[in-house]
Amino acid sequence: MTTSTPALAVTQANGSFETISLERRDLRDDDILIDIKFAGICHSDIHTVRQEWGDITFPITPGHEIAGIVAAVGDGVTKYKVGDRVGVGCMVDSCGECENCKNDHEQFCTKPAVFTYNSLNYDGERAQGGYSQQIVVTERFACRIPDSLELDVAAPLLCAGITTYSPLKRWGARPGTKVGIVGVGGLGHLGVRIASAMGAQVYGISRSMAKAEDSEKLGAAGHIASSDAGAFKAHARSFDIILNTVSADLPMNDYMRLLKPFGVMVNVGLPSGGYELSPRSFGGNTAMAGSMIGGIAETQEMLDFCAEHGIGATIEKIAAADVDAAYERVVAGDVRYRVVIDTATIGANA
Repeated sequence: MTTSTPALAVTQANGSFETISLERRDLRDDDILIDIKFAGICHSDIHTVRQEWGDITFPITPGHEIAGIVAAVGDGVTKYKVGDRVGVGCMVDSCGECENCKNDHEQFCTKPAVFTYNSLNYDGERAQGGYSQQIVVTERFACRIPDSLELDVAAPLLCAGITTYSPLKRWGARPGTKVGIVGVGGLGHLGVRIASAMGAQVYGISRSMAKAEDSEKLGAAGHIASSDAGAFKAHARSFDIILNTVSADLPMNDYMRLLKPFGVMVNVGLPSGGYELSPRSFGGNTAMAGSMIGGIAETQEMLDFCAEHGIGATIEKIAAADVDAAYERVVAGDVRYRVVIDTATIGANA
């Protein structure tokens, strides 16, 4: 018998969230059932639900920043037991057999990977996400949340944390490097904290100096306003890594001039259009790169790193009834820095 669980869903285009009863599959041998305690709101949820990234199938329950407790396990599960603290991020399955999966890059599975929502499971059923009270996933796609991390502040790490940790690690953020984080928001505030914990000299970069104090509290050495041409000139050719977390059409040539020779600009935001770039921007053997979340092993590594360094997301907890309003606040940039849904409130007033 399938498990029925209260969930939030948008049932039609341009609709608001409603409480529904969501069916989760029977446990397979390698599955675990998770009692979800908290689910973070990612801007990707908003883009998807509002069909800003293409048409979707309704109803849809989004959410890929999931933290909870194992409630039941399949007969063949060896990785977890009932009562364990776990998280689920942007993926819930992959083939496990292709080169990318074998190299722990499941996000690039050639089958392809099954994403947590707006994706089809391999049995043909539509995957539904974490704005719910329970979820069933294969044990391979759950990560252990260390005891020192509270579940509410850990939830956003399953997307925002790995999205910033992975490129910072890959491109060598460490003592002696200077790192700029463009956008001190839901992603960027974790980028500042993680890069600082890696030992880099970090600067927050945003449109104004309004978040300068926040940047420094998060561990940055300073803050730069992109509206200040003098500040950009003062920091020209000084950054080893710039991590761009915003989804806006930035004047990228100006940002590229901040890089040292052999420096890299890594984009994790997804603007609706493209960037205008002059070939002259690469004259210092600089590079522009992208990054897409991380594999399961690296996500676990990130969680352990964050636990070791006391890094959790800066959050605002809300009830299920407030999700529609929270979406508007996220779009308006009125959240510092991540909204997390207390899933116990789903259906509380239904």
